[in-house]
Formats: sequence, C-alpha cells, structure tokens
Amino acid sequence: MSTIFSSRLADWCLLVRIILSAKCLNLFTIYLTDYRADPVDETGGDTLFLHSLIQVIVDEQNLDFLLAYTISAIQQCSSWTHMAILQALAALVYCNGSKCQKYLPDLVGKTGLLMKLSDPAQSDPEVRRAAVHCMANLCLSVPGQPYLDEPYQSICFQTFLTTLQSPKLSDMDDITFCMLLQNALKGIQSLLNSGKMKLTLTEELGALLAVLKKAMFHGLPGLNIEIPTVLYPTLLPQYDGRPPAKPQQSESCASRPTVNKKKKAKVKPKKVHQGEEEEEESSGEIEAAPATGRVHLRKGNTQCPSSPGVKSLPLDGSGAAGKDRVSLPFGSASWKRVSSSESDYSDAEGGMQSKMRSYQAKVRQGALACFLSTIKSIEKKILYGYWSAFVPDTPELGSPQSVSLMTLTLKDPSPKTRACALQVLSAILEGSKQFLSVAEDTSDHRRAFTPFSVMIASSVRELHRSLLLALVAESSSQTLTQIIKCLANLVSNAPYNRLKLSLLTKVWNQIKPYIRHKDVNVRVSSLTLLGAIVSTHAPFPEVQLLLQQPCSSGLSNSSSATPHLSLPDWWKKAPSGSSLEETTINSPRSSSEPCWLVRLCISLVVLPKEDSCSGSEAGSATGSTYEPSPMRLEALQVLAHLARGYFSMAQVYLMELGEVICKCMGEADPSIQLHGAKLLEELGTGLIQQYKPDSTIAPDQRVPVLLVVTFWTMMLNGPLPRALQNSEHPTLQASACDALSSILPEAFSVLPNDRQILCITLLLGLNDNKNRLVKAATSRALGVYVLFPCLRQDVIFVADTANAILMSLQDKSLNVRAKAAWSLGNLTDTLIINMETPDPSFQEEFSGLLLLEMLRSAIEASKDKDKVKSNAVRALGNLLHFLQPSHIENPRFTAIIEEAIQALISTILVEAAMKVRWNACYALGNVFKNPALPLGTASWTSQAYNALTSVVTSCKNFKVRITSATALSIPGKRGQYGSTEQYTRIWNALVTAFQKSEDTTDFLEFKYCASLRTQICQALIHLLSLARASDLPCIKEALEQDGNMVRSYILQFLKSGAEGDDIGTPHSSQERDQMVKAALEHIGSVQALAGDTAKRAIMGYLEDILTVHLDSAGSQVALLGLTQR
Repeated sequence: MSTIFSSRLADWCLLVRIILSAKCLNLFTIYLTDYRADPVDETGGDTLFLHSLIQVIVDEQNLDFLLAYTISAIQQCSSWTHMAILQALAALVYCNGSKCQKYLPDLVGKTGLLMKLSDPAQSDPEVRRAAVHCMANLCLSVPGQPYLDEPYQSICFQTFLTTLQSPKLSDMDDITFCMLLQNALKGIQSLLNSGKMKLTLTEELGALLAVLKKAMFHGLPGLNIEIPTVLYPTLLPQYDGRPPAKPQQSESCASRPTVNKKKKAKVKPKKVHQGEEEEEESSGEIEAAPATGRVHLRKGNTQCPSSPGVKSLPLDGSGAAGKDRVSLPFGSASWKRVSSSESDYSDAEGGMQSKMRSYQAKVRQGALACFLSTIKSIEKKILYGYWSAFVPDTPELGSPQSVSLMTLTLKDPSPKTRACALQVLSAILEGSKQFLSVAEDTSDHRRAFTPFSVMIASSVRELHRSLLLALVAESSSQTLTQIIKCLANLVSNAPYNRLKLSLLTKVWNQIKPYIRHKDVNVRVSSLTLLGAIVSTHAPFPEVQLLLQQPCSSGLSNSSSATPHLSLPDWWKKAPSGSSLEETTINSPRSSSEPCWLVRLCISLVVLPKEDSCSGSEAGSATGSTYEPSPMRLEALQVLAHLARGYFSMAQVYLMELGEVICKCMGEADPSIQLHGAKLLEELGTGLIQQYKPDSTIAPDQRVPVLLVVTFWTMMLNGPLPRALQNSEHPTLQASACDALSSILPEAFSVLPNDRQILCITLLLGLNDNKNRLVKAATSRALGVYVLFPCLRQDVIFVADTANAILMSLQDKSLNVRAKAAWSLGNLTDTLIINMETPDPSFQEEFSGLLLLEMLRSAIEASKDKDKVKSNAVRALGNLLHFLQPSHIENPRFTAIIEEAIQALISTILVEAAMKVRWNACYALGNVFKNPALPLGTASWTSQAYNALTSVVTSCKNFKVRITSATALSIPGKRGQYGSTEQYTRIWNALVTAFQKSEDTTDFLEFKYCASLRTQICQALIHLLSLARASDLPCIKEALEQDGNMVRSYILQFLKSGAEGDDIGTPHSSQERDQMVKAALEHIGSVQALAGDTAKRAIMGYLEDILTVHLDSAGSQVALLGLTQR
C-alpha cells in the first residue's frame, strides 16, 4: 500500500507542475480533494522538476491545505519520493514564508523536516540540496509583506552557514555541491535583503565573511585556499608565514591584451526564481570556459614572466584576518587566463569541464552577491575592520600578495564574476572618505613598526596599481565599465592631499584613451572618472598641471591593449570665432595652451559624433547626429566640475561655454536643458567668488565686469527665460531659478534696464508657482536679489519681495519655508544696511504695516522646525533692531515687540540645534543695539539677561557661549543693564563662565576655549567701564574671591593682542591696553560712597594688571632689541 501511495504521490507532484504552469488553481483544489478521498492508484510517476515553472499566487486557504498535505507526505512516504516532494514544497513556499507561520515548527523547528533533511549527515546529497533549496525559498520575501520571525531567521541562517562551512562529501558530485552552495548563498542573501537580519555579533559576522571569502574563490582554476572558520576585525595584517615569491619584473613589461569583440549582457543582480538554475548552463556560460582573446601571460617571446599586477599567489599561510593559505598545484602558470587553444582536455571532456566551471563561476557570483548584501546590512565602521581581508595591500619585500577582491578582478576567467567583484569593491569604497582620510605617506617611513596611516596608504596605492592593470588587461566592455566606475569611487574617496604625487597622474594618463572607446558605457564611465579627478580636493596642484598638459599628451597609444584616440585638428587650436576672440582679448591673462578637457567636453556636447565611436550607442535617439545623451550629460557634468574647482581655466572659455549653454537649453531634451542650467549656475558662482571682498584673485586676473555683462545678456536674450517659464518641467524651472540667482551683482547693475526688469518680473511671478521645487528656488533667488546694492534701496522692490517671502512662509512644504526664512533673514539684513546710510528716506517710506506683518510671520516661523527657526530668529533680531521710535511708541507694536523678544528668549533656553541657539543669541544682541527699545526698564530685561547668562555658563557648544558673551557686552549705557542686582548677576555669571571655560567632554570644543575667554574678558572690562558706585562693592567682593583667576585671564588677553588671532577682538595690543585704561579712568571718575573702599581696591587691582603687563611687554621689547643687535 505504501508503495502504491508513493507512486500516486509522484503523480500528484507531476500534476502540481502542470497545474501551477497552467494556473488552474480551482481545478487543482478539486483534484486534491478527490485525490485525498481515493489515494489508490497504481500508475507510475516521474521526478518533478520545477525550475522552469511560472509562479502561482496561492491564497492562504489553499496554501494551508497544500502545506499540510506535503508535510504529511514527507513523513509517510518512501525516501525515493522525497526529492519530488521537496521540489513541490519549494514551489509552494516561494515568497510565502510569512504565510507559513503555522507550519514553521514542522519545517524549520529544532526537529523540523527541513532541518533533518538538510543536515550534513543526510545520506542522499540530492535530497539535502533540495531541502536547502526549500529553506532558501522560504526565506525569500516580497517587499511590503511580513518576513519570517526572528527565531526562524536565526535557525535558517545557521543552517545555511553550516552548509557553506561543511566540506564536500565523497559521495557528492561537484555539480550537486555547487548547486548546494548556490542555494545556501541565496538563502543568506534573502535574509540579509529583508532588512530584518542584523549581524550584531562579531563571531557571527566573522563566520559569514569567512565562508563568503572561501566561496568567492570556489573552483577558481589553480587555486585552493584554506580560510579560518572566523575572520576577526583587525587593523594590522597578521603574521604571514608563506615563503617569499620570486622577484617580479617591472610594470613596464606587462603584456598587452588582445581585443575581444565578444559582447555580453549587462551585469545585473539576478532575480531569484522559484526553481534552480540547472538548465541555464546549457545556454552557454561563455565566461566559464577559458575565453579566446584573453590576456596571455606566459613565459617566452616578448612577454615578461610575471607582472606586478598578476603576481603568483602564495603557497601557504595562516591568519585570522584574511591572510589565506594558498595551494598552487599547477604552478603560477595555471593562474593565468588561458585561451581555449591551450586547453589540455578533449572535446567531450571539455564540455563537462565547461559545464562544471560554469557552475563554479555561479557559486563565486552568488558569494559576491551575498557579500554585497552583507555590506549593505552592516555599518561601514564595522565593515572597515575587515578591510585587510578583502582589499589588497602592497606586500612586504620578498613576500607574495594575499588573495583579495582584486585577485578575482585580475584572474577570474568569467567576465561576469570579475564585474561582480568590482561591484563589491565599489560598495566597500563608497562612503570610505572618512576611513581613508587617515592614510598618509608623504614622508618616507623609517620606523620600527608600521603605523595604521601608512598601512592604509599602502592599500590605496595597491588599489590604484591593481585597478589600472585590470583596466589594461580587460577586454569585456561591461567589466571594463565596472573597473572605471570602481576607479571613480576610489578617486572620490582617496586623500590625495596626504599621499605622494603621481597616483592621479597615472589614472589620468591611463583613462584618456578610453574616452574614444567603441562602447558608449565605457566612454561615459571614463568621463565620470575624469569628473571625479577634477572634483577631488579641488583645486589640486597635480590636477591643475594635468589640465595644462598639451592636447595630444597621452591621448593616443600605439599599444593594441588600449583604444586609439584620434584627435580633431581643432583641439590643438586656441578658441576661435568672434565671441571667442573677444574672450581672448578681454579675458585675464592665462596659459596660451588651451585646456584639452574643456575642449573635449565642448566637442562632445555640440559637435556631431564620429563614425569611429558609433558602436553600442545606447541612449541615443534614432538618427541623432550628436553623441548619445548619457555621453553629453556626463560631459556637461565634467564642465560643471571644472567651473567649480578650476574656474581660472574655465573662464578662458566663458563666452564659448555660454554658447554651449544656450544650445543645450534650447534643445528638446529636458535632461540636456537641466545640465546646461547647472553649468550656468556653476559659472555664475565662480564669477561671484572672484569678486568677493576676501577673494585672493588679483584684479587683473578676474573676468572683466563688461564681459560678464555680455555673458549674461546672451543668457537673458537666449533660452533662459523660456526655461524659467517651462511649466511642463518644474525641475528645469527650479534649476533655471538657481542659475538666475548666480548673476554677479556688479554685472546686474550694468545690465540694460529691460533685462533687470525681466529678471525681477520672472522671479516674482514664479513665486506663485504651485510646484514646491520652483517655489523654493524662487524664494531663495529673491533672497539673493534683495542684497544687490542696486536693488536694496528700492522700497517698492523690497516691499514686493517681502510680500512674496511672507507668502512662501505659509507654504506646507518644509523646504519652501526654510528657503523663505533664509530670504527673510537676508531681507532684514538689507533693512539694517539701509539704516546705516545717511539718507533716512528708506526708513520713512517703508510700510509700518508690512513691518508688523513681518514680525508676526517671523514669530510664527520661530516655532517651526529648526531649518526654519534658525533664520526666523535672525530675522526677528534684525527687525527689532530696525524699529524706529515711531514704531515703538505705536500701541499696535507694543504687544508684538514683547512677543518677539519672548520668542528669542525661549529659543535661547530650549534644547534646540546649536545653530538655532547661536542665531537666537546673536539676534538678542542685535535687539540690544536699538537705543529706542526700553532695555533696562522693560519687564523683559531681566529675562533676556538671565537667558544669556544661563547659556554663557552652561551651554555645551562654545560658539554659542561666545555669542552670548558678545551679546552681554553690547549695551552702551549702564541703565540698560537694569538694577544693581541684575548687574551683579551678569558679572558673577561671566566670572563663572571663566571657571567653566574648559569644562567640556567634546574634544572639538577645546579649540574655542581661548576665544571664549577673550570674549568674557571684553565683557568684564566693558562692564567695568560702565559701573556705578552702587556696583563697586559687588565687584570688589567677586574679585576678592576669584581675583587671581580673573587677573591671569586678563593678562593673557592683553598679551595675545599682538597676535590678533582671536575672533571678534581688537587686533592690536594698544587697543586692548586702551580698553583697560578706559575702565580704570571710569572707575576713578565714579563718586564713591563715603567710607566705601571698593573703588580704591578695584583701581589698585586694575593698576596692578597694567603694571605687570607693561613690565612684561617692556622686557620682551628689550629682549627683541638685543636679538636684533
């Protein structure tokens, strides 16, 4: 009976495949019901293969019944049916793990079926593989659906880990073992991709990384590695006991690869299917078999025995951090990528060998994909503890190099595996700037030990060398693209300012020929790499020299290993055309040699494509005469990088770049238009930087204002206004707004009147736009324009801008409100600037009602998020400073003034972002500058001073303390400090601030200690210069308690005056001396009360300080004179 039932069950499993393929779920349910009633059927069955099935979404009721039936079948039927049942079970649980909660104890509990069948002791290897496959499908989840519970995740993870750690049994063939490893890797990857699996334990993560590293090299020809069970994080490489390798020849004799014209599909993460990938191998895993046209690195002929980038792997070794033991049974030659003509096996053997190598390559690819998921699921600071296990390092003299991701990149015969390894390396390098910033090798290392900084620098150098060698050796376009992208990631994160020169030069010279590669993706990634070079540490002297190289330098190479780059003749010419002649005549002096990269990018954007680069034109429109869109976009980005970091070179081409921008913004492609607008913004920003007051650019090296006017006139007469009004593409509108805000103020004032009106009208009109991106960009642009000298005294424009900004402050978008608050702060800065002009007409004409509305809006904004609040309190301080006596006396302003000051006080005291509190303290100091406000007599006076004294003594941020101490020293009259009690509290708080000037747990705050003490000294001296007779006793009492400490800090304050390195303090010692002398004279002029000795004591105290200081200064002058003689 059991045999009959088992045979019938096999038929049932076969029917599962048919029904699942046909998606006849109702018929399936009916059949199962009938089958359960009459299970006897003596017809034979076949094994079920589900790898090519179409997934059926099974509802929970049917899934519940099917799972119960399948589990009972495994428990009751003969073992020969288990394989078919497990395959059916794999199809049922695929992406249904969260719906199988009821049966999880029976499947993956401690005594669950899958746990037993997947045990390494399982006699049938196929059943074991099928059980692991079921478990992997059970762990696979769909985004948006629940995941497996934590306990079952851990059980499955440990099962997969054990499977990967277990050696291949003698009765298991190689292909089955590869499939078993693939299933285990897919299972771990599914758990990690769910986002719920956290690798928090060092042992757990170390064990996973160890098996992944082992699987990464599975079946790699000529390599057998032994890896510890667990990898532990380490900073320094552990002892390597491998014998020294033979000396290597120089890099110059590296062999040249032949060009492989074979194209492969893009490397993309594979979607996990419900079945396994057994039959995919028959379609031809091209990269698994040794490919023709690969690099021949053999002895003899003109090729060198070994290349520095293709070093023989070490024979044996040990270590826990990735220093692996390697066995090379065939010698170093077996590691080289061989061609099919060098195959040592017959055609029949070759077919089996090719199939097995294909499976082994899939294991390596699965391990790399799993490693990529691991990287994404752990913190980078944890990952970098295992840096030395996966990233190459320069080997010690006489020692071979350990295996790493670069080993796969240089040695693996499969282009897909090489690309996967590069993707993993890119993921490790991405965001590594802080970790790599410690690297340093600018000086020769001659210590007895290797510092961590030197070790990381060595690793960075080796990465450059290995990737450049891989670049020359690679023939697959897809893998070549990944190499260049990996180089771009490395360049973006490496600290070249702390490394020896020439690294960027080597990358630069190697990548230039690939700009004309036949594959468009290679060309695009080459431009990306060049963009990364010109944007790293810009302006960087080494890159500046590279940009000044002759046009033809390094752009062609006779070697067949790299593509030949033929340059158009005009590249070697200076800028031409009428506008370019004007540029040359009127532009500042520069090198006569044009920047070849600027010329290249311009040609890629505006010139027709060349026939030699017409292959693989992905992304280009049919019949397009220009380069493919991705190529043009990348060229525009490189131009933007050059304008940002090396404006002195880009400015020579200002008018030509203007023509490029006009052409781009006039095209139909919104992406091209957008990048043209971005380039315009960068050029405008570069021009503004040249004319800033603190600019170090000599006046004769700046772009003349008249040329800037010509440039912007061309923009405003071109497609820029149309882009600003293109409502179909709001992103383009926003970018055009940003570009329009980057106009040079000096040039704007010279523009024709109609062009000025056009700019203002466009911006004010766009402020009503419903799109939040456009509205935010418009608010910011208005905040820039309101500071222009030619506009800030225009009452009508300022009022219109104020109304537009107040409207934006009510927007639902936080980004819009933040930009509007920033613009409101700028507008109020304009009000303060106008106060300082001799002409009072602006203050008289500015609407009081608008001022009242601005105060109300700023008060409301001060209760918003920190992004809005920081500028809202800045605006409040300026508005309260701007108020005229007529406003303050107006009853309508009384309540709003009180509310505004209370808003500032509460912002100072609340635990907000430090930037917000700093701005609030600064704003309160601005309030104190308005002599019309009743400071000292108003009810809010004590609250304001108490808030500042609280911050100056207890705030964690020293910048906030400095600003509060500055605010306390602003009032210019003694009456503004209030009563004697209030004055005493302020004095005592400043003395306490002296005592706490070094109390901080944040090391970064210590650099502000000196500035804080300097500001406190100024505040105390200022208080002394305003003191009344009634204040003197409290000052005397405080000096009796802490006089020695105060004296030492004041002497330090006077002594450091000559250096002038403290922010916000007088730069000369005479000015500081004068401050103390003025305070002494004031105390001497105070009419002391009868019998009061405080005056005499304070004067003696100040005289003693001056005497000590002058004696010290005199001795220093005498010593300086002796030194000079």
